[in-house]
Amino acid sequence: MVDKLDLKKDFKELYKVSDKTPVILNVPKQKVISIEGKGNPNTSLEFKNAVEALFPVAFKIKFTSKKELNKDYTVMPLEGLWWTEDMKDFSIENKDIWLWKVFIVQPDFITETMFESSIEEVKKKKDLPSIDKLKFETLNEGLSAQILHIGSYNNEPKTVKKLHDFIAEKGYSFDGLVQKHHEIYLSDMRKTASEKLKTILRQPVE
Repeated sequence: MVDKLDLKKDFKELYKVSDKTPVILNVPKQKVISIEGKGNPNTSLEFKNAVEALFPVAFKIKFTSKKELNKDYTVMPLEGLWWTEDMKDFSIENKDIWLWKVFIVQPDFITETMFESSIEEVKKKKDLPSIDKLKFETLNEGLSAQILHIGSYNNEPKTVKKLHDFIAEKGYSFDGLVQKHHEIYLSDMRKTASEKLKTILRQPVE
């Protein structure tokens, strides 16, 4: 029987869901499959296509790992980085100009070759417009502050302010471009009431 790895448990400090108090932590390098785009995530076809490409490939990689490496694991939740070309323009009221990178964290033993072969296998069965935009890369955030937000995504600004105030109190800073705003979507937005959504808000700092 194959043991099933759960990265959320192995790195529980990164995915803590029980405490709404901000914390400072060191985030290790993480392999991810990712895709970048622009526009309002609520209305953008580009965003919809991106998410629809990510998950089939993530699950194909998982099945390949189980078959070829005898290593099974739980597919990680969707995560996203958010910014604008000029951070002075970043506003929750103007999501059309948002730039984003959405991604799914991969275990360390996943290789780029497995990623590429999984894409080819998925393409044989599904017509996904954005699948060729997917990348296999390493995210290196390092020192970061994070907090748990519970509720609608539109109500995040209060929690973001709490996080940013905490960062300033601790003597850290960030520019929003090199150190991008990071969200981890712990809840299935299709099945969870907006007031119960759990989202980790992370901000790399220096």
